[in-house]
Amino acid sequence: MRELSRHQELFSLNTATVRMQAPLDRIIEACAARGIGLIDPWRDQVQAVGLDKIGRQLRDAGIKLSGYCRGGFFTAADQAGLAAALEDNRRAIDEAVTLGAPCLVLVVGALPGALTGPPKSKDIGIARSQVRDGIAASLDYARTVGMPLAIEPLHPMQAAERACVNTLEQALDLCDALDPGRSGALGVALDAYHVWWDPKLSGQIERAGADRLLAYHVCDWLVPTKDLVNDRGMMGDGVIELRKLRGMVEAAGYKGAVEVELFSDAWWSQPMDDVLDTCMSRFKTVA
Repeated sequence: MRELSRHQELFSLNTATVRMQAPLDRIIEACAARGIGLIDPWRDQVQAVGLDKIGRQLRDAGIKLSGYCRGGFFTAADQAGLAAALEDNRRAIDEAVTLGAPCLVLVVGALPGALTGPPKSKDIGIARSQVRDGIAASLDYARTVGMPLAIEPLHPMQAAERACVNTLEQALDLCDALDPGRSGALGVALDAYHVWWDPKLSGQIERAGADRLLAYHVCDWLVPTKDLVNDRGMMGDGVIELRKLRGMVEAAGYKGAVEVELFSDAWWSQPMDDVLDTCMSRFKTVA
């Protein structure tokens, strides 16, 4: 297993980790000052500053991407909504290409309308069918521009409103169905927060292998957890056996970045410099 204390170049910051403290251009400046060479920005953060400006800033700073967040949310209550989702994913793919991302992370969506209010359908089977169709259509376009898609399974607590793909096994089943030749065009983004609990995890990571493992995200699961979305823990503050999990991922052939991604009201309330310094320290010691 890689010794992260000697490999800062493997550290990546998912910019959601400090999204409340500063706009993306200032986050990039803070990363450059610390020698952080990899980030994973979110589309809304990029759009708030400007795609071209962020692209230039990244090139000037010598910072590359470990991924791009996010595509997905394929489900909808009608055909117009489904078509709009596909168009938005096409734009996300183009943005990822422009920024030189190695993959576009997909949060696939769930019951239509549930993220903002009462769901317009309770049929999760239909939602999963729409997700499969949406990924298939997006994959057709992504292949033409050389942008791999990474399905991110989310914890079952988010099955209703954010993602109806909730285990690594489900995500890999989709990969095998839509990319049976394991071409590298379709894989998974494995987030420790969402998958650590899965009794099948070890075997499914081995099944994924290097050609399906496109991204690896870390944080920690706090006990108790106070919020289903915004109470992630800093690495080492919770119950996830992070080194054991990374050992499984690397034994399967993963050689990419270790990306720190926290959605945390507690850490969002701290100064950005303190959060970044803590992330880098914990990356070296416990991730």
